[in-house]
Amino acid sequence: MKNWKKAVSLTAAAAMVMATMAPVSVFAEDETFKIGVIGPMTGDYAQYGTNVYNAAKIAVDEINANGGFNGYQVEVLDAGDDQGDPEKAVNAYNDLLDKGMQMLCGTVTSGSCIAVGAEAAESTFLFTPSATALDSITSGSNEFRMCFTDPAQGTKSAQFISEHKIATKVAVLYDSAADYNSGVHDAFVEAAAEDGLEVVADEAYTTDSNTDYSVQLSKIKDSGAELLFLPNYYSDNALILQQASEAGMTDIKFFGVDGMDGILNVENFDTSLAEGVMLLTPFSATATDEKSQNFVKAYGDAHNGEVPNQFAADAYDVVYAMQLAATDAGITPDMSNEDISAAMAASMLNIELDGITGKAKWTEDGECDKEPKAFEIKNGEYVEMK
Repeated sequence: MKNWKKAVSLTAAAAMVMATMAPVSVFAEDETFKIGVIGPMTGDYAQYGTNVYNAAKIAVDEINANGGFNGYQVEVLDAGDDQGDPEKAVNAYNDLLDKGMQMLCGTVTSGSCIAVGAEAAESTFLFTPSATALDSITSGSNEFRMCFTDPAQGTKSAQFISEHKIATKVAVLYDSAADYNSGVHDAFVEAAAEDGLEVVADEAYTTDSNTDYSVQLSKIKDSGAELLFLPNYYSDNALILQQASEAGMTDIKFFGVDGMDGILNVENFDTSLAEGVMLLTPFSATATDEKSQNFVKAYGDAHNGEVPNQFAADAYDVVYAMQLAATDAGITPDMSNEDISAAMAASMLNIELDGITGKAKWTEDGECDKEPKAFEIKNGEYVEMK
C-alpha cells in the first residue's frame, strides 16, 4: 500500500511539474510576433525579393531593440521564394502559415500578390511593399500597399515628363503579357494625351520574346520619338538599353518607373548605358537625409557593402508602419490571425509614417497616399530631379 501511494505521489508530482512547465513553453512562443516575407529570392527578379527580405530583417532588429511591436518582440521567418510565380507564392504562403506567420510583408511582385491576396483575405494581414497592380490588394479589407499602383506610376510619369518639359514626342516599349508593365503602360498612354504628349510609337513584346528588341527599336528610332518610356523590370530594360545603343539611338532619352530600380546592379551590364536614364521611384541610396543614410549604412554593414534599392526601402517602411499600427491596435501575439488582421486593418487608417520613402498615410482601400519622386542616373548614382 505504501508503494502504491508513493507511486501515485510521484505521478501526481510529475503531472504538476508538467502542468507548470507546459504553459511556459506555449507562453514563450506567444510572446513573439511572426512576420513572413514572400518574393523572388532566386531567378530573374531576385534583387527585388532579397532586398525586401534583408530590409525587413534590418527594420525588425531596430524595432526589437526599441521595444518591438506593442512591447513584444518580432521575428522574421525564413523567406518564401516564389521566383515571381503566383502558384509558388501560394505554396510559400501556406508553408509560412504552418510556421506560425501572423502578418505578411509581401508579396513582392503583382501576380503573386493577387494570388496570395485571395488566400489571405480577411484572415492574415497583408502589406505589400511593391506589388503595384490594382488587383494586388482588392481581395480583402486587410490588404495594404506601400508603393504606388501601376496606373499612378503611369499617370505621374506622364505628368512629370510634361511639367518638366523633358519631351513632347514619346514612345513606349513594354511587356504586354505582364500585369505590372501593361498596367503602367495603359495609364501612361491615357495620361500622355491629357498632358500634351504625343505617343509616336507604342511597341510591345512578351516574356517569351524578351531577348531581341531590334524590330521594335527600329520602329521607335524611325518615329522621331524624343523619349522612350520603359515600364518594365530592370532585367529587360538593361537589355533594351544595350540594344538601343547598338542601334545608334544616342539622342533619345529614357524614362522608367520603380521596376527600373536595380539596373545598375545587373550582372555584366555596362552601367554607362544607364547614364541619363530617368525613373520614378520613392527612394535613392544617395539621398542625404539622416534616415536614408542610416538605413543605407545598416544595410551595407549587414550585407558586405551592398547598396539597397527602392524595394528594400519600401519593405523597411512597411515594417515600421506595421509597428505603428500594432501599437495603435494594441494587439498581442496570442491573438488569432483573424483578430490581428482586423485590428491592424482598422489602425492603418489612424497612423501616419514619416519613412525613408516619404510621409505616408493609408486609405480605406489600402492605398498609400504620398508624393512621388523622380531621379536621374548620373555618374552611377541616382540624383533627385526637382
